[in-house]
Amino acid sequence: MNWLEAAILGAIQGLTEFLPVSSTGHLFLGRHFFGLDEAGLFLDTMLHLGTLVALVIIYWTDLLVIVRRPFSKLTVLLILGTIPAIIIGLTFRDFFEEISKTGVTIGWEFIATGLILWYADNLKERGFKKVNNISYADALIIGIFQGAAILPAISRSGLTIGAALIRKINKETAAYFSFLLSIPAIAGAVILQGFSLYRGQTEIISLPSLFIGTVMSGIFGYLAVKWMISILKRGSLKVFSVYVLLLGIIVIFAQFTGYF
Repeated sequence: MNWLEAAILGAIQGLTEFLPVSSTGHLFLGRHFFGLDEAGLFLDTMLHLGTLVALVIIYWTDLLVIVRRPFSKLTVLLILGTIPAIIIGLTFRDFFEEISKTGVTIGWEFIATGLILWYADNLKERGFKKVNNISYADALIIGIFQGAAILPAISRSGLTIGAALIRKINKETAAYFSFLLSIPAIAGAVILQGFSLYRGQTEIISLPSLFIGTVMSGIFGYLAVKWMISILKRGSLKVFSVYVLLLGIIVIFAQFTGYF
């Protein structure tokens, strides 16, 4: 993998991590396009590290408050929202990693994401709950949706924002809680993959390529968060819904015709 391919994949990761279109699904397609299927989960995880840094930069004051007040309601909500993803991820890790390698269901997963986004967009003006109004049940349900997003082309941000909107959470708060919730999820993925690297169970990629890809994912991730917040305030999720629906249909067609 050369530096240009790494930079492009990093930009793809950064943009699609926080836009509701599935970063893992797009990275799978990007690697396949460049013939880098062997790059594997370690590359994905390092690119996720870049987006994690972007989140920390954007929400560092909120994270500081959480650290200083570890028993606050927001901290408990984030813990409850994280637990389902941990359980699902650890229980079915091998199964989901195998699916991620083959991409056999990726087209259908894009379509599922699109349908959820379309439904959630119809509810975005009904939300009234702000952070202080989010219940523990809300956080747990959003966490279950996040756990389902372990499938490669199911958008984590799309499902968590969609679940929040379904639970009548204010659209700006939905994005805020979704992005905060992604911090432990991404951090956990980085740690798990780090253990795999230590045990020699993953691929080694050149440091310059990893560095460039990680930096690009951080830059574009920062821009994507700002863009997504703006879209939820004034725009519609339907454009993303239509995009992933069409992408899913194209992928399925390519699979059936042998082009993919």
